[in-house]
Order: sequence, then C-alpha cells, then structure tokens
Amino acid sequence: MQNIKEQKRVFRHQRIRKGMTGTTDRPRLCLHRSLNNLQAQIIDDSAGKVLLGKSTLAKDVKSKSKTGGNVSAATILGEAVAQEAIKKGIKKVAFDRGGYLYHGRIKAFAEAARKAGLEF
Repeated sequence: MQNIKEQKRVFRHQRIRKGMTGTTDRPRLCLHRSLNNLQAQIIDDSAGKVLLGKSTLAKDVKSKSKTGGNVSAATILGEAVAQEAIKKGIKKVAFDRGGYLYHGRIKAFAEAARKAGLEF
C-alpha cells in the first residue's frame, strides 16, 4: 500500500500526462525522484521507446558527487543528460516532472539541463 503523499503524486502525474506525449520531434524528459537518487529518461511515446536513460547511480555522475539525493547531484545529472541528448541529436524536449513539485532537486535538474543546451 502506498502512502497518501505518493498516491497524490501519482494522481498529479496522471493529470499532467493526459495532455503530454513525447513525439519524435519533441520527446518527453521524465524524472523520478527517490530519497537517495534521481532518474531521468528521454522517451518517445509515439514509438514507445526510451531514447536515453541516466541516473545519479551512473559511474560518471556518481564519481562527481558524494551522494545521489541532493541538489548538487541533480545539477550534475541535468548537465550529463543534456550533453548525451545533444550528442544523440535531441535538442527540444517536453519536461515531465513526474508529479513532483518544481523546487529543490527537480528545479536544479531542469535549470542545469537548460543551461547545458536542452530547450523546454
């Protein structure tokens, strides 16, 4: 059984997802936040494929930060995801915050990704 906060987040995410789909032109950048880590995926919903996935557990991100559950790790992950996406030719994405509030780690990730060259 999920706790009430998690249920509310899931409902928020479903409400956000009703009007948002990732296309080949503008794939969806989806975030998942846990207590100790942050995961990001770039998804093409029309093809049903994950184009890129990265987490704070990845070696290149983990080596730069002490822990995966803080704002500095989210910033490092945002830069890393943006760089890999640009290498794959993805410049514009639709940002799916996963029902999480836009502050703290989510905001730090988004600002770092924008600074590194992703448009959303």
